[in-house]
Amino acid sequence: MTQQRLSTLLLIALAILLGTIALDALLPVMRLPAVPLPDLLQNYVTVFLGIFIEAAPFLLLGSLASGLIAEFVTADDIARLFPRNKIAGAVAGALLGMIFPVCECGVVPVVRRLYQKGFPISAGIAFLLGAPVLNPIVIASTYAAFGLGPIFWGRIAFTLLIATGIGLVFSVQSNLARVIAPRTLAPMIGGMDDWHAQRRSPLRGDSPLVPGQPSGSITLRLQNAFSIATDEFFDMGRFLIIGTLIAATLQTFIPQQALIGIGRGSVTSVIALQLLAFVLSVCSTVDAFLALSFVNTFTVGAIIAFLVFGPMVDIKSTTLYLNVFRPRVVFYIIALCFLSALLIGVFINLNVAW
Repeated sequence: MTQQRLSTLLLIALAILLGTIALDALLPVMRLPAVPLPDLLQNYVTVFLGIFIEAAPFLLLGSLASGLIAEFVTADDIARLFPRNKIAGAVAGALLGMIFPVCECGVVPVVRRLYQKGFPISAGIAFLLGAPVLNPIVIASTYAAFGLGPIFWGRIAFTLLIATGIGLVFSVQSNLARVIAPRTLAPMIGGMDDWHAQRRSPLRGDSPLVPGQPSGSITLRLQNAFSIATDEFFDMGRFLIIGTLIAATLQTFIPQQALIGIGRGSVTSVIALQLLAFVLSVCSTVDAFLALSFVNTFTVGAIIAFLVFGPMVDIKSTTLYLNVFRPRVVFYIIALCFLSALLIGVFINLNVAW
């Protein structure tokens, strides 16, 4: 009941925001007296819609991938195809974004579904952190912004290094229940997937559709996959709205010039851009063009840290992580990502002449 109330409140808040900006746009068209909105409110609505509209399509794509995995991928497939060696598994997990080209929003429902299919902990976390950068779309956008220079190669190499390393850190934990949130583990023990398995297809009367089973026509299996994807999208969507509201609030009320003003220090510039990446919550598919505007203001190490840390952890992705992992694990992931990117950025500034 609490989740239903929270979802209702978030939908009401979203409707108010959309209605406000729509009313502001339609009044001049309808030749009615304009009701000017305060600049702060206009800025808040614009920032919120910018982040939400940018992220929602990728969450939808991730949810569709999650539904297809639930229906067509079995635990046996994971065990047979994925490397058993921890190091090889973590590297393969980080590079899995080349197959599932999703950003930091779309990757979360995919990881959750893979865990429900028996995916290794280390590989899942490496995929979660690496896929938003190590996929063809983001690689192409980074090349378009910076060319084949040190920032391009640094982003790819350091993302792979950090994602693999943090994945290996969690590989020592063999108890899945100490890492994954109970609601994510629920389908393994009679939760969401079992609920879908009990749903009745309108085309087959009382015949159940069982995710991951080979029986049934391709049409019915796709129908079941899309049904799972729909529930996944709305389940994760409320966390995206929460994160977007927080990000819009911070962007509106925290002066970003205070961070940009310290952009030339070897250490302070890295910290400033990492904090900015966390607050801005820009999608990894377009953040390279934003980073390009910092080239003459910030150090090279800070820009690389921005491009590596931002896709791994920001406000909206943190709220999504809390839907998959236990809170202390989310804290460890954020801390490890922040410290790793900070160390790399400072090392570049102090030791590499670019």
